[in-house]
Amino acid sequence: MKVRLGTGDLEVVQGDITQQTTDAIVNAANTALAGGGGVDGAIHRAGGPAIMQETQERYSAGCPTGGAVVTGAGNLSAKWVIHAVGPVWKGGRQGEPAQLAAACRACLFHAVELGCQSISFPAISTGAYGYPLDLAANNLAKTCMDFIRWHRGPRLVRFVVFDEVARLQFERALREVVPK
Repeated sequence: MKVRLGTGDLEVVQGDITQQTTDAIVNAANTALAGGGGVDGAIHRAGGPAIMQETQERYSAGCPTGGAVVTGAGNLSAKWVIHAVGPVWKGGRQGEPAQLAAACRACLFHAVELGCQSISFPAISTGAYGYPLDLAANNLAKTCMDFIRWHRGPRLVRFVVFDEVARLQFERALREVVPK
């Protein structure tokens, strides 16, 4: 599913984020930037050791929740990996929505600064961090929509989700947040 927003598009696809050919892909990272499972592990496995080496050299102090940092993409087709640190879900009353939106915006600002025309996002924080999929989908879709409108870029924001349940949630979120 793809929706047009003036100069940009929001798109949802079901697939493997490591196979995306967008200029940048977003990694759902932890605060230590130490690698892990899920999307993080898949990106590091597919991209090779250069990503972790650069992360350790440039960001030895890690990255706070709600932030994002950039590395090269190693063996991936993308040019850049933007490592976003989303929140651990604690019921939604400890700033998690604002932290998720901040991590998303940080990724988009980095993408624009790097001259990226396209970026692929996973469903940040919805795996091991326990953020409810429907709430994360709405938050990420709205944050990206607002960013594209204000900043006129990137031209393509793609949400790459692993399964049909997530795809349907993100498609619903796009229908809800994008004006007709």
